[in-house]
Amino acid sequence: MGKSALGIVFLLIFVCATASEAVAKSSAAGASRATSKKVLVKKIHGKKAISARHKLAAGAARHKHAAVVAHSGSDKIVKHVSVVNGRRTVTYQQVKARAVMPAVAQAKSAGDLAGLQQTHDPLELKSNVALVLDQSSSEVLFEKNSNISLPIASITKLMTGLIVVDSRQNMDDILEITADDIDREKNSGSRLAVGTQLSRASLLHLALMSSENRAASALGRNYPGGLPAFVAAMNAKARALGMRDTHYVDSSGLSSRNVASAHDLVKLVAAAQKFPILGQYSTAPESVVDAGGRSLQYRNTNQLVRNPTWDIGLQKTGYIAEAGRCLVMQAMIEGRSIVMVFLDSKGKLSRVADASRIRKWIETIKPHAISNAGIAKGNG
Repeated sequence: MGKSALGIVFLLIFVCATASEAVAKSSAAGASRATSKKVLVKKIHGKKAISARHKLAAGAARHKHAAVVAHSGSDKIVKHVSVVNGRRTVTYQQVKARAVMPAVAQAKSAGDLAGLQQTHDPLELKSNVALVLDQSSSEVLFEKNSNISLPIASITKLMTGLIVVDSRQNMDDILEITADDIDREKNSGSRLAVGTQLSRASLLHLALMSSENRAASALGRNYPGGLPAFVAAMNAKARALGMRDTHYVDSSGLSSRNVASAHDLVKLVAAAQKFPILGQYSTAPESVVDAGGRSLQYRNTNQLVRNPTWDIGLQKTGYIAEAGRCLVMQAMIEGRSIVMVFLDSKGKLSRVADASRIRKWIETIKPHAISNAGIAKGNG
């Protein structure tokens, strides 16, 4: 009996000790959870949950997390999770999405407005207008919308150069860039600051090689009688050359009212070729000019002049939105003097690519003519 009572006492002591130990372990586990808390930040769009274990220091420790949990129309619902002094708080906030600016539609060229992009050709040129002519025989090898008068942009400067040299103005005269030369038509920039003084020869070089608008404007202004007389001389020269579809209103080509057909521009190229300086200036790869103590380096706007596989005698590029990308060029291909005219080409490099297509076509097919229907005629 005494032994039974003693056993019961020992059993009670063991149970109490076990319970105390369990309570102690539970308290320790609770304290551990209070000082070390695992926070999960979940993101949408199927991404894996990212787990980060943050240990909270005793006192006022604070942690914040945010994640997009939903979209409401154009807005977002953002979940914010913060832990302050071991206490976890979750809040949601609606965030306005940034307004998306609408895409600006590219202005259509005059050729597009006339529907010329609907004209297809066997070489799939990117230019709305094209004309290729063998100068020795005057044979038209390829043509596409070649009698339609369109804006010609800076190809205008080829006539500007022709008037300057044809009128035998002193090329050593020093001309000054003034506020009158600032482009107020297209608001284009220029590195020729107002007050810059350069020789007429240097300005002509920059106008033909780098299509410098202020240089072309200064050349026109310094003609006897000023710019109006210069423009009148340009139009008179066009009539004398038989350029019936041509009209000029400025010396730079910034105005979309400077227009010509591809057939007219072939005549302009032929007239300009009579003055070697125009070919020399227009095909120079680059040039450095001294503009009031500053050395300015200019490069040719036609990358083909830097390609040693091309033999180019004269060229001029042009671009305004109404004209598209334009190019006139005389080059030797297969021993033949070929004149190419491309107007209203689409894409920054498309006019150069069209010239390369024409060259490859001539080298491969050796055509002597192509009909208006676009069917090539070989040499036999």
